[in-house]
Amino acid sequence: MTGYSVKFVKANSNADQEHVGVMLGRLCIAKDISVIEVTKHFGVSRTAVYDWFLGKSMPNKTHEVKIYKYLKKKA
Repeated sequence: MTGYSVKFVKANSNADQEHVGVMLGRLCIAKDISVIEVTKHFGVSRTAVYDWFLGKSMPNKTHEVKIYKYLKKKA
């Protein structure tokens, strides 16, 4: 969990675990995948990724499909 603060990890763990962005966040925290890597892979901003990780916003349908594929690939 090198790239994530304790406060951020706690916020992610308290977020709705059914939210695909939160699932992505948990995977990234567990596997130490950086937000920068995620932004490059999905072509979105860091703010978008952080909001997904905390369940503050939902990715659009195209990104949602890509996230599910990413989760399966990285799991």
